[in-house]
Amino acid sequence: MNYPVWDVAFGSGLLIAVVAILHVFVSHFAVGSGLFLVLTELKAARSQDAAWLQWLKVHTRFFVLISVVFGALSGVGIWFTIGLIQPTATGNLIHIFVWAWAIEWVFFFLEITAALLYLYGWDRLEPRRHRWFGWIYFLTALLSMVVINGIITFMLTPGRWLQERGFWGGFFNPTYFPSLFLRFCIALALAGIYALITASRQRDAALKARIVRWCTAWVVPPFVLFPFLVRWYLHYVPSELWASARGAMPTATQHAGLAVVFAAATCAVALLALMRPGRFHLAHALLVACLALGAMGSFEFVREAIRKPYVIANYLYGNSLYANPMSGDGGFTADRLDRAGVLHTAKWLSITELTPANLETAGREIFRVECQACHTANAYRSVKKLMAARHWDEPTIQAMLGSLDLMHNGVMPPFSGTAAERAALAGFLGTLNGESGEARNEDGSLVFQNNCAVCHRAESANDVFATLNGMAPADAVEAVKDLPGLFPPMPDLKLSEPKRAALIRWVNRQPVAKK
Repeated sequence: MNYPVWDVAFGSGLLIAVVAILHVFVSHFAVGSGLFLVLTELKAARSQDAAWLQWLKVHTRFFVLISVVFGALSGVGIWFTIGLIQPTATGNLIHIFVWAWAIEWVFFFLEITAALLYLYGWDRLEPRRHRWFGWIYFLTALLSMVVINGIITFMLTPGRWLQERGFWGGFFNPTYFPSLFLRFCIALALAGIYALITASRQRDAALKARIVRWCTAWVVPPFVLFPFLVRWYLHYVPSELWASARGAMPTATQHAGLAVVFAAATCAVALLALMRPGRFHLAHALLVACLALGAMGSFEFVREAIRKPYVIANYLYGNSLYANPMSGDGGFTADRLDRAGVLHTAKWLSITELTPANLETAGREIFRVECQACHTANAYRSVKKLMAARHWDEPTIQAMLGSLDLMHNGVMPPFSGTAAERAALAGFLGTLNGESGEARNEDGSLVFQNNCAVCHRAESANDVFATLNGMAPADAVEAVKDLPGLFPPMPDLKLSEPKRAALIRWVNRQPVAKK
């Protein structure tokens, strides 16, 4: 909240996702291809296959163009987007791992230099010396991954850093090694997948067949290892975060399913290349690459989603609030904002005081500060669509804002600010809906969907609805009249008696899961 908000109409989170996934898809290829180039050159040299070496020379140009040029530009794009969209988190990562970033930049410089010298050295350097530049490239690229992996995994599992605040405790965190081995296997598979693209352009059918078989041998073994590595990785994901990801807003589990489908399809379609390797086409290679991009993108969505509502787990929220600040952080906490107010605390706002004339404008400003890190008004994760789907009127919205951290199994941070600011935000969100609409009183399923489903499942054995299911209908209808009386953190929704009765009738028809 110390920084201005960058308004991205279609969603800042989506922008980061697009830039980051494309960069990761290329950067992993860059790591795996370092080893692929050297071993392929060594294989061709030992068999004295000049045609194979000529193809590898062409593939090296493709590799440098993609990894060095696009990879470097998209890497800068990541810094640009995260610096503008999540400046507090970016600043934290820089300060915590400043020496790691410095070392990684040294590796990156050596990586680019070695790649260019490897390309330049074709037909100019003695083969053994030429391969040494390839080995240097691979080693520095791998070391870049080793460093970056520690910082990325820290955001999900800060480990001992939360207690000790030490560099190594945060760097070698619980998911560090599972993630490193998983990403290295991904890098090897992508090296073979990218090589299939240039292999498909070969006119010599016999040469193409040999290259396609070699490339496929790089793709299949990593896919065999993926299930075991993913299981190892998920074992160290905190149980409370993984449970949250499987709640009423299962973004992570949905993309986990997509990752499995895309990964299986990538492996299967790559294996099809072995049926007629001499007639392998560019369209086939591009299909494999697109499926692999889908798998990679789904995996990255899972990794990001299971961390919600945090940017740095159990430490920093997406809207720059500190969940558990430490001495010297100097940041904002929910308690501090509840006392002082968002408008009096956050900088770069056009309004600092609430008046009857500026309530809607103030609500829009609060939306930008509190919600826009994850939501847009009308596009990606649209609040307008949520309002229309739930039929919430302004009092209901205001009540729901008081229980944000319970919604969707805890994937949102709490609202922070004064009661008047919460009312202003509710007023602005109400204007997005246009027409609030009303669920039919006799339809209990709609009452549940519109008012309860953001936090509850009717069939849960450990939920408040299991308690209601066991009560006499008249008593249950009366109990729902005072929701905080059932469970204090619940919003104080004022449902009409017909709606409460319809809700209880519907709940009593739902099977209750066994404990």
